[in-house]
Amino acid sequence: MASTQGHSSAVDAIGVGSYTAPEAARLLKTSALNVNRWLRGYTFRRSGKEHHMPPLWTTQHAEIEDHLEIGFRDLIELRFVKEFIDAGVSLLAIRNCLDFARTCANDERPFSTRRFQTDGRTIFLQSIERSVEPKLLDLERRQYVFQQVVERTFKELDIEDDAVARWRPFNGKQSIVIDPDRAFGQPVASQSGVPTVALADAVEAEGSVEDVARIFEVPVSVVRDAVQFEHGLKRAA
Repeated sequence: MASTQGHSSAVDAIGVGSYTAPEAARLLKTSALNVNRWLRGYTFRRSGKEHHMPPLWTTQHAEIEDHLEIGFRDLIELRFVKEFIDAGVSLLAIRNCLDFARTCANDERPFSTRRFQTDGRTIFLQSIERSVEPKLLDLERRQYVFQQVVERTFKELDIEDDAVARWRPFNGKQSIVIDPDRAFGQPVASQSGVPTVALADAVEAEGSVEDVARIFEVPVSVVRDAVQFEHGLKRAA
């Protein structure tokens, strides 16, 4: 399991989750540079002038100043940001959508809410209409892509009390879960709570899925899922 050294205190992380930028990047299959740019902001030069883009939002662990630390809801919001960007939606359009969606959902992290699950496409269209961004020539295609991303992403998420409570990161299967109430939000086998990285490392050391299943008292199928999940994260790194 990922170390909690350098994280927020264990008490603060319970029910919130705790991830450094590299840990979040690993789970999102992106770079730590992207995570830092999205949640710490960045500076760029244009026409000889320096411009600063602010963070997309304030993290759940904003009190930590020496490094970027984010919570589970932050992680889910970033997952949507990454998926939208991969689908060709501009960061400016995402920023505009976030701003408008906060008002609609009455939540600082609107992408990970039930309201966004049901009304995401409408919120996106209304945010474009309200923005000063030049109208997109391919808006019809982009709204379709946006809706597809919302529907596909929410299939792996469990909602409770109008917000995302858990993420089933291995193709939506029930065998593996990311839950801020368990192991500080690190991926674990759903039933046993054994971290997936521990199962995968044990298989590499033991050379046998069956032996590891017996040692940890978990089904063989769950061990196989954990190995495939962890290998997928490594391939994307």
